Amino acid sequence: MLDRVKACLPALAPAEQRVGKLVLADPRAFATLPVAELADRAHVSKPTVVRFCRSLGYDGLSDFKLKLAGSVNEGVPFIHRSVDADDRPAEVMVKVIDNTVAAFLKYRNDASTVAIERASEALVSAGRQQRRIEFYGVGNSGIVAQDAQHKFFRLGVHTAACSDGHMQVMSASLLGPGDCVVVISNSGRTRDLMDACDIARRKGATTIVITASGSPLAAQGQIHLAADHPEGYDRYSPMVSRLLHLAIIDVLATCVALRIGSDTLQPVLQDMKNSLRSKRYT
Repeated sequence: MLDRVKACLPALAPAEQRVGKLVLADPRAFATLPVAELADRAHVSKPTVVRFCRSLGYDGLSDFKLKLAGSVNEGVPFIHRSVDADDRPAEVMVKVIDNTVAAFLKYRNDASTVAIERASEALVSAGRQQRRIEFYGVGNSGIVAQDAQHKFFRLGVHTAACSDGHMQVMSASLLGPGDCVVVISNSGRTRDLMDACDIARRKGATTIVITASGSPLAAQGQIHLAADHPEGYDRYSPMVSRLLHLAIIDVLATCVALRIGSDTLQPVLQDMKNSLRSKRYT
C-alpha cells in the first residue's frame, strides 16, 4: 500500500499530496487517528482526506484505514521500505524493524512444518544415540552456527560448530550413518559449504540445510528449511537473513527441547547453572 501511495502522489492535487506524505511518514498513526487530527496534521480539510482515499480506489477513509492497519500490523510481509540516506534515526529504526518483522512473518507463513518435523526428529535421534551433530556456516552464517552450538549444549546435546571451510570438509569426512549436520547459508552458493554437505551426505549422515529455495545447497540437503530472504548489498541494507537463521535455529532447539522433556532437561540446566555460578565467583 505504501508503494502504491508513493507511486500515485505525482498525479494527486497538492492538498491530497500532503495527505499522502502524511501516510508515508507515519502509516501506523494514520491508521489510528481520527479524521480531524489527520486533516490538522496535513494542513488540509477533512473532505480532502476522504478525497485522497477515494483517489487511490478505496471506498473512503474507513476502508483505507482498515486496510492500512491490516497491512502494517498483520500483513507486514507485504511491506518493504528501503532505508534512504537522508532518513533520521527514528525513520531508520521503524524501517529496519519493520523489514525484519516482515521477514520473520513471511517465514512463518511459508515454512514447511513437515521439514521442521523431519529436522527435529533427525537431531533428537542423533542426540539420543550420542552421534555427532555439527553446524557449518561461514561469515554471518558462521555466527549462527556458533549460536546453534550454544543452544544445543544447553539442552545437554553435544555438538560442534565449524566456520572454517577446510575444517568443515575435514570434519564432514569423519561423519557416518546416524550423524547429523546442519549447513547454514543465505545464498547457498559457498563452495566449501556445498562440498562439506556433499561429503557428509555421501558418508551417510543426515544433512539439514538452512538456505534459500532454488540454491545449489538446497538441492544437496536431505532436509531443506527454506529461508527465502534475498540480502541486499548496498550500504543501507540490514542483515536480516542472519536474524532469520537465528530464529530458525531457535525453532529447532525448542522442538528438540520439547522432545527431550522437562524431567530430563531440568537437571542438566541446573547443573550447568551451578557450574557457571561456581566458576564466576571463584
